[in-house]
Amino acid sequence: MTAHTDQAGVDMAGRLSRACDQLGLQADVSAHAKLLNYLAQMQRWNRTYNLTAIRDPQQMLIQHLFDSLAAIGPFSEALGDARVEAKVYDVGSGGGLPGVVLAIMRPQWSVTCIDAVEKKTAFVRQMSGALTLPNLQARHARIETLDPAECDIVTSRAFASLDDFAQLAGRHVRNDGTLVAMKGKVPDEEIQALHARGEWQVDHIQPLQVPELQAERCLIWMRRSDARGEGRSQGTL
Repeated sequence: MTAHTDQAGVDMAGRLSRACDQLGLQADVSAHAKLLNYLAQMQRWNRTYNLTAIRDPQQMLIQHLFDSLAAIGPFSEALGDARVEAKVYDVGSGGGLPGVVLAIMRPQWSVTCIDAVEKKTAFVRQMSGALTLPNLQARHARIETLDPAECDIVTSRAFASLDDFAQLAGRHVRNDGTLVAMKGKVPDEEIQALHARGEWQVDHIQPLQVPELQAERCLIWMRRSDARGEGRSQGTL
């Protein structure tokens, strides 16, 4: 390892610590090491298996790791307590985003990363072993072919439109659970299409502040129309 590479690693570790502080996340030394190891393994595998279109390590840190970390606080709050056990599906997970990050930061959550591309689920499966994450599983499948899973949260980061996501993955959400889509700008047309079908409704829209990212990000929280909560709206529906 060169001095330059060594310094880059130190810099990434410092930026990761600052990002966690900004997001109000408490992570021990082991979790930090696993996050950085995951990022390094993704860079290595990406050369051969094309896990992500983002290849610059600095951008991967921000657009993948920090972006996924930004969802942990809101997910924990929605579950009522960061310490509670929960079942989470990450649909169209690719190389495990945000699923692997969720599994590292919340070992009490059972996280399953689902993707139709086998090389991507093979990578996630490898990470489950290499990072000692018994709470992380990978499924090579299309989400619509799997038996209903009774999840607390079903999320996606770059999977489909809101309506397609709800139609394909909604049956895996337990009655009082929620669908959560990670998006950039608020997708007004997608929201209209979702509401037009009438089965699922946007419960609220939650802006995300991703450390070092100069772009809009938000979480779109969705519930079945007959289970929609009152008075929780944040943003324009």
